[in-house]
Amino acid sequence: MMDHAHDLASVRDATDRLLTAVGKLDNASVTQSSRLPGWSRGHVLAHLARNADALVNVLEGRPMYVSGEARDADIERDAPRPLDAQLADVRESAARFQDAGAAPADWSRTVELRNGVTDSASRVPFRRWVEVELHHVDLGIGYELEDLPAEFTERETDFLAARFAGHPEVPPTRLTDGTRAWRTGREADAADVTVTGPPADLLGWLAGRRAGCALTVEGGPLPALPPL
Repeated sequence: MMDHAHDLASVRDATDRLLTAVGKLDNASVTQSSRLPGWSRGHVLAHLARNADALVNVLEGRPMYVSGEARDADIERDAPRPLDAQLADVRESAARFQDAGAAPADWSRTVELRNGVTDSASRVPFRRWVEVELHHVDLGIGYELEDLPAEFTERETDFLAARFAGHPEVPPTRLTDGTRAWRTGREADAADVTVTGPPADLLGWLAGRRAGCALTVEGGPLPALPPL
């Protein structure tokens, strides 16, 4: 089982880093484009706040979102707000998530996320940690993949390699940063392709944040990964 208490503390630390960094912006900066196509920084911040509340719903046994359309509408509604409103919303929704995580619960229970996806409740804090860390990078305000905690980078690489494992459109692939190695893609006795690179670049490629230009590929072209 995941260590949910450890991950809740990691979420708190990551949120504090994000709030400190965003607090140095101004209203004009919040309206500027993020690194996510079609989203401003305000969209990213609004999504982070609404995701925290959605994961509270998950922990408390309610649907994560009323609907996909409602989720998108809430983000569009909240994206244009000024910086102080964005900061307050991210901070207050993060506190609600921490409160939900601190409540006595059976962390081994199965919970339902979006689109029928299920997972152990114990993994929900890590899922929130992923949201905070990667979207901090997506804001484009000086926090890069190389700045992510080493533990986070390794665990998210583990998670994404496992997510693409067995995928029929991804060739059998070995990933390595020179120290650790992962397998992903279709099952096979041996990998067709070996992808080597620094931890940040491997994670960036797996998470759809980098094209993989800094990676070395042997045995064929860099595999095309399906969207997350």
